[in-house]
Amino acid sequence: MDKLIFTAASGAERLMRAQQVHANNLANLDTAGFRASMETAAQAAPKAYGYDDVHMSSMQADTVSTRAGAVRETGRPLDVAIGGQGWLAVQYGDGEAYTRSGEIEMSGEGALSVHGHPLMGEGGPITLPPHTAVEIGTDGTISVLTEGATQMQVVDKLRLVNAEGAELTKNEAGLIVSRDGGPLAADPNVKLRSRALESSNVSAVEEMVATMSLNRSFEIQMKLFQASDKMNEAGNKLIGA
Repeated sequence: MDKLIFTAASGAERLMRAQQVHANNLANLDTAGFRASMETAAQAAPKAYGYDDVHMSSMQADTVSTRAGAVRETGRPLDVAIGGQGWLAVQYGDGEAYTRSGEIEMSGEGALSVHGHPLMGEGGPITLPPHTAVEIGTDGTISVLTEGATQMQVVDKLRLVNAEGAELTKNEAGLIVSRDGGPLAADPNVKLRSRALESSNVSAVEEMVATMSLNRSFEIQMKLFQASDKMNEAGNKLIGA
């Protein structure tokens, strides 16, 4: 009976954590470039003496869906949508992380960033000189029109990497990193679509269906827990009789 309690309790805990994963996905339905987290289950042995034959379920949410999202035109010069399995590189701590969000912001000093993380170019974080116009090419080259000039000049190039075949996960900031912790290689074949943004790859229908399924599974776990409790009561009565 105690094994049934462990099974029901660990199953219910996994389901609650899975609900949090899908709720976070739904909360980022309209976040540009967001990649849905995927919950996976595995078995784990409890860390206690005398429970060698007891197994509990554990849930992990560090798997990332790489399905592409829909692309919409914005007309904003600093917005970009990344094609294929390409990613933008941003500075994170002493290293770099990756994002599909192309909502590039520019500070008063010309420093480019994505959600507060410095955007990486071929030589490090990108800072643009004073200019009156800016354009980002399909290959990631950044051109500006300086005051008094008549032609656009290339000043830097976005660091674009390809994650095809790589195992990806999310770090504590929600940015994408390789599972082994190493940097991804730059790929000159990654192409951009300027003045456009890629939507999140979250499917509202899929998330809602998954949530309803988890709710039904949670109810079953609670019924198992109640059944185990009743069996314990019946056993105690027999012992005391």
